[in-house]
Amino acid sequence: MPRSSAPDKGAGPVPLVTVTDLRVTFPGPGGGPGHAVHAVRGVSFTIERGECVAIVGESGSGKSVTARSLVGLAGPGADVSASTLDIDGRDTTGYTDRDWRRLRGRLAGLVLQDALVSLDPLNTVGQEIGEVLRTHRVGAAATRDAQITALLDAVHVPEPAVRAKQYPHQLSGGLRQRALIASAIAADPPLLIADEPTTALDVTVQAQLLRLLAERRAAGSTLLLVSHDLAVVAGIADRVLVMHDGVIVEQGPTARILTAPEHDYTRMLLAAVPTAASRGHRLSATTREPLPAPSIERDRIVLRAEGLHKHYGARHAVDDVSFALARGEILGVVGESGSGKTTVARIALGLLEPDRGSVHLAGRPWTGVPERRRRPDRRRLQVVSQDPLSSFDPRYTVEKLVAEPLHLRGAARRDRVVELLERVGLSAALLRRHPRALSGGQRQRVAIARAVGPRPDVLVCDEPVSALDVSVQAQVLDLLADLRAGDGTALLFISHDLGVIHHLADRVLVMHDGRVVEHGPVEDVFARPEHTYTQTLLAALPALTAGAGR
Repeated sequence: MPRSSAPDKGAGPVPLVTVTDLRVTFPGPGGGPGHAVHAVRGVSFTIERGECVAIVGESGSGKSVTARSLVGLAGPGADVSASTLDIDGRDTTGYTDRDWRRLRGRLAGLVLQDALVSLDPLNTVGQEIGEVLRTHRVGAAATRDAQITALLDAVHVPEPAVRAKQYPHQLSGGLRQRALIASAIAADPPLLIADEPTTALDVTVQAQLLRLLAERRAAGSTLLLVSHDLAVVAGIADRVLVMHDGVIVEQGPTARILTAPEHDYTRMLLAAVPTAASRGHRLSATTREPLPAPSIERDRIVLRAEGLHKHYGARHAVDDVSFALARGEILGVVGESGSGKTTVARIALGLLEPDRGSVHLAGRPWTGVPERRRRPDRRRLQVVSQDPLSSFDPRYTVEKLVAEPLHLRGAARRDRVVELLERVGLSAALLRRHPRALSGGQRQRVAIARAVGPRPDVLVCDEPVSALDVSVQAQVLDLLADLRAGDGTALLFISHDLGVIHHLADRVLVMHDGRVVEHGPVEDVFARPEHTYTQTLLAALPALTAGAGR
């Protein structure tokens, strides 16, 4: 193993991490050097002991590859080079895979985005943590169970002795992520790397995990936090590195980055975050350009639900839910996982029959009738889902996907498809492409073009932007606002992201345990929440203010 590098005597405090001219290259599609993908291009930074540094940027910026290079996990086929790659006094530039395996977990702990994938499904949580303790010879075998319980307790897992005997699939997303953090800190590494640890989690669980990371930092850990969301890192990070296209385009103290960004890309990221201040304005324009004013026809109800109930055994997935959606209106439905909001969406779409209650579309019965009676009106109610790739036939081209619900032929069909693509900001050059050849943002735009093609009265949007980068999310939210203003289309917008709902919706339903616990105009509910659950959700919403979470 390469020998450790020692600091000069008499020098000042040595950073825990020093990276100079880090470069990471992957083989390209053609395999030759001319096709290489330069994921990280000359990145340099330091992390002081006890400091929290955040790397922010969108997909493909190089932030995750940079972080994973610090533990020898840049990725298959990666060619990693650096002038300096020192961690806790060790020169790791010449480390082999064997060297990394011996020190990974002891030198740095890694917490990834998807704990269900990261944790071995064949091992209990206790076995997963115990493996780290055995590998790095932490403590005696006789006390291992007590160590595991103590680690789970340290990350606030309730009933830690019970949870240690459970498998990952038996835990909620938040508990799995806590178990992964317990595994990462088991060998007491000086550095903890968290790569998108809160993405796709409910806002309250996200807040709990960020508090947990802050506790680790207060206890002496050094943190490297990777995220695409500036609001998430605002409350915990001391410094922020902004990455774009494999390079650091800006870095500095968190407060300065958030209040006086110097680079255009950083300004774009900040402007794209949906907040109360962005309401009524475009997110994809840094100049706060106003959105077109909608025309809501309160006397024209296009979708009405009354007394919806849906049970699965003893569980009340939906319990007495009612709402009315007017033409041109956006009704937001918020709540955590398991609150019943997606079940409501499926009932509204006629994909699931309620046990009791009814839905009417444009005044006509939509539930409790056979599909043959619904079929003529299907075009009036369309859906935009979270993952369009799974809803598309992978054999279809973009042209066929968009054209399928149009019932047109020949030149008229092609012209209408091109018109729809242009309306959602895509070009006719994509007509022959297949879904997998598109980016996430392009796929979501194709899904929207397909949904608005039949000129529906209602769009049911089920978490349509939760998997998108902040700038692509901004473009899609602006597009949906334009469509409702231009066509008078009503939106039933399902989301766990309160910032998105506050920015976009006119009214909001807050769901908890299958029930609507609060509803009303979005400005009133967000400014004066009455129910304790709504207050808890809003208190957990990340604030785009440095130090807000500390």
